[in-house]
Amino acid sequence: MARIEGFRVKNFKVLKDVTFGRLWNQRDRAQLTPMAAVIGKNGVGKSALVDAFGFLADALTLSVEDACDARGRGGFTRLRTLGASGPIEFELYYRHSQRDRPITYEIEIDQDRRGRPRVTYERLRQRRRGQNRGRPFSFLWLMDGKGIAWKGEQESAEEPDDLQDYLEMQEESGYREWVELANPSLPGVAALAALKQHPRIAAFSRFIAGWHLSYFSPDAARSLPLAGPQKHLNVRGDNLGNVVQFMERDHPERFRKVIERIAGRIPGVERIDTERTNDGRLLLRFNDKGFTDPFYAQQMSDGTLKVFCYLLLLEDPTPPPFLCIEEPENGLYHKLLETLATEFRDHAAQRGGSQVFITTHQPYFVNSLDPEEVWILEKDAAGGSTVRRASDDPVITSLVAEGLPLGGLWYSNYLDAQ
Repeated sequence: MARIEGFRVKNFKVLKDVTFGRLWNQRDRAQLTPMAAVIGKNGVGKSALVDAFGFLADALTLSVEDACDARGRGGFTRLRTLGASGPIEFELYYRHSQRDRPITYEIEIDQDRRGRPRVTYERLRQRRRGQNRGRPFSFLWLMDGKGIAWKGEQESAEEPDDLQDYLEMQEESGYREWVELANPSLPGVAALAALKQHPRIAAFSRFIAGWHLSYFSPDAARSLPLAGPQKHLNVRGDNLGNVVQFMERDHPERFRKVIERIAGRIPGVERIDTERTNDGRLLLRFNDKGFTDPFYAQQMSDGTLKVFCYLLLLEDPTPPPFLCIEEPENGLYHKLLETLATEFRDHAAQRGGSQVFITTHQPYFVNSLDPEEVWILEKDAAGGSTVRRASDDPVITSLVAEGLPLGGLWYSNYLDAQ
């Protein structure tokens, strides 16, 4: 399963310039853990960080112009950091698997003279076989929608700093392909992903398309969708019943085990299934101990629906490579939070599990985390966000090693900037 080792955001909302984990030119830094959590006060940029992942996924699956307006974002000018004049920038450093060489993706987004969002710079590169030092090799390199894409798996022996020099050097190469995009709002990885001659670009595009960002809403989960099995939960969870229907039909034994596990996490729940109405809609039913008739999703608490949704998401037969959840603690009994944190970590650590990225402001959740899993977002004097890892503070690491819970230290202000 692919793993993100580092992520950089610049000029996106309050995130003026923050880096999580390792980048290709900062390999001395520790990489992101399989599960990572971001903590901080209100207004420091936790929601902006979740939306940065969502925006990048939307930009690569739709277009940057559509991404600027999607999910109520309000356009490019509302997304760019207040007072910033440069482009919005993202850098992603990841591996398809532990044995693969790391891949770097960089994209810059700005406005044209009419104020329309467009991709001004884009680069996808990977270190050559056996290369431990030096600059990675570019398989896609575009400026204002024009540049080169490298075909197949063959690699060049060298690569200059300048794109024009690179074009001239590779003029006679049969592997280089000139690219000029008709739509400057569409990233090159999205435009070329469908072409067989660009396997690495296609693999990267599939990786991004597989991300799951959870904006789960209990009210949405109480809706009555049309009957019909669906493989994966959507971002709001309003197809929860459809996923249950799919699991019941295609993975009955796995679903039985899922329900047994969930019943152990949600007191009193013995069975969960679906019922089709006469007009073809789908009802989600919860059978409680001591009651003959089932309760329907419309009658269940927000917390019960959230726990069920998250645990079902972790039991997906083909889980997403990256799972991002904002404040999963909302509406949950505090003693469930440590259990939920353990479930997320166990899933992320297992072979084939999703990498899990969470924002939270609940110390009970943080109690179950290790210092290297926790990132602290704060605001500097200029109003921009800064980030540091809890494990970078030797005092915090020592206190946790002595048995003090990390969430308790946070509650007692030990994690605040000095």
